[in-house]
Amino acid sequence: MTDAIGDILWRPSPERINEALVTRFRQRVAEDLNLELGDYDALYAWSVADPASFWRALWRWADIVGDGPGETTLIDGQLMPGARWFPEAKLNYAENLLQGADDDLALVFRGEEGRADQWTYGRLRAEVSRLAGALAADGVGMGDRVAGFLPNLPETVAAMLATASLGAVWSSCSPDFGVQGVFDRFSQIEPTVLFTADGYLYGGKAHESLTTARRLLQELSSVRRVVALPFLDADQPAPEGMTPWSEYGRDEPAAPLVFARVPFAHPLFIMFSSGTTGLPKCMVHSVGGTLLQHVKEHRLHCDLGPGDRLFYFTTCGWMMWNWLVSGLASGAAVMLYDGHPLQPEPVLWDYAADSGITHFGTSARYLAACHKAGLQPGVTHDLAGLRAVMSTGSPLAPDTFDYVYREIKSDLCLSSISGGTDILSCFALGSPVLPVRRGELQCRGLGMAVEVFDDEGRAVTGRKGELVCTAPFPSMPVEFWNDPDGQRYHRAYFDRFENIWCHGDFAELTPGGGMIIHGRSDTVLNPGGVRIGTAEIYRIVERFDTVSEGLVVGKQSGDDIQVILFVVLRERCELDDELTAEIRRRIRREASPRHVPAVIRQVPAIPRTISGKIVELAVRKILHGEAVENADALANPEALEYFRTLASELD
Repeated sequence: MTDAIGDILWRPSPERINEALVTRFRQRVAEDLNLELGDYDALYAWSVADPASFWRALWRWADIVGDGPGETTLIDGQLMPGARWFPEAKLNYAENLLQGADDDLALVFRGEEGRADQWTYGRLRAEVSRLAGALAADGVGMGDRVAGFLPNLPETVAAMLATASLGAVWSSCSPDFGVQGVFDRFSQIEPTVLFTADGYLYGGKAHESLTTARRLLQELSSVRRVVALPFLDADQPAPEGMTPWSEYGRDEPAAPLVFARVPFAHPLFIMFSSGTTGLPKCMVHSVGGTLLQHVKEHRLHCDLGPGDRLFYFTTCGWMMWNWLVSGLASGAAVMLYDGHPLQPEPVLWDYAADSGITHFGTSARYLAACHKAGLQPGVTHDLAGLRAVMSTGSPLAPDTFDYVYREIKSDLCLSSISGGTDILSCFALGSPVLPVRRGELQCRGLGMAVEVFDDEGRAVTGRKGELVCTAPFPSMPVEFWNDPDGQRYHRAYFDRFENIWCHGDFAELTPGGGMIIHGRSDTVLNPGGVRIGTAEIYRIVERFDTVSEGLVVGKQSGDDIQVILFVVLRERCELDDELTAEIRRRIRREASPRHVPAVIRQVPAIPRTISGKIVELAVRKILHGEAVENADALANPEALEYFRTLASELD
């Protein structure tokens, strides 16, 4: 099999194109504004040429609930950052997510061990109302922070929406974070109330969380109350000093749910960077920017609407959780899962078939693991209702595209999507009205002026360079927390190109309007002065049946860069001379001689962040004798030890 990119694997039918929400939006805009918008390309071109009109039209078409949009859409629209969107508008995120009828399905939950639950909008609103009343009684109000240290449960969604209903700010960490990792995040934002669970289940084991919660209570002086949810043991009483979930707000008089409408730029979420190169950055995302961007992506790019069922495999420590829950604003039922995605291996496909999931989101790593395991969900499961599969977290390899269409379903829209916690959304993603091309992200997001720049800051097509955004968009962070002069914010995105958002992805814009992500810019290899994206090597190496996963770094060697490849092999496999030679031969044949690693070593594990991303920078630091800060931010910090032992050998 070759590593060819660009072959069309799927085309939407004319009926599907005509019925798509993005087609209806395009036709409405063309009629209302007297524009010629014949296809998606024309719609995209207009959306970036006149972003104020685009976002205003989206607000009205999507029936965003609130006071607005007002007469003014955009102020200082040439500034990045500094642009102000919808300055006259007021709205509430929770209000927009809780519009469903009482009997409509809002949330579906399934746990690894088979636990299941369903919440209607009526039940969700009642729980949000109770929690909002309790939070208000605790003095939580506009701008106060509330933190969640919880599994991916319906109760977590309720706690977040209760926080948002008051105009307060929500931030969450997954319960698999270590004490220091949680403290590094929450200590910066000083939450008033902390929601925790007694533990979580993963990989067939129960993991308790109360020890971490107790330590946080001791260390976080800002926390006035800890609310404990009994997830592992429903009969276990809340520890001393903590309030049981079931009792929180029960003594408050029942009151109707009231939504505090706040300015468009009012803080909603504080999201955290991975924290592997220092203290995590605290990115403040706005009510209006988050809602409008997510509604755009769900309806116009995912074709998500009432009656659909949206699933994304995520924890509450990853931005995809926030993105997933926003699906309620488009009338879809949100499907939650907590636990190991592959124990047993088909568990998520069981969930998809049993629950009628229409939109299935996961990581590229998960789909690759299904491929390696030989799963055939399209044969073993009834996936008749499945219309879309979405993948993010890392570039989706071309052969995984083949796998999805061969073994999952031939008639669906496979969308590799890319953006980040930084923007709580996507720069490039899918479209139900465009063809899917092997190895490519289908398109740039509507209203997102995305380009690829060369080293001189010139826009290029068909060549690799820096992924940038040349104009403001609503979901840019309002600010970084504790960054009064904005210098950390500026250094993160605007040091490379003046007044241009430089995202840190090494990318390529294709002539057909798609995009290829070649890896992170800060991990780009540069042997002999040739820039190589790590994803170019990964997608070749990980096709080997014997290879579970790999990690590529560049190590300084004199005046040049030495490419080093580490591989984790499947059980009972070893890296012998024959396999080493074959890996080199295939990389040379399918990529180039510059891509061929100088060193290939077998390792027991690859270090990853808790959200599952490979930590190439940490390994590179170790090989250069530098310290790795905040190893507690990793899911498996012990994996670094093997690389420390290798560092001296590779000198």
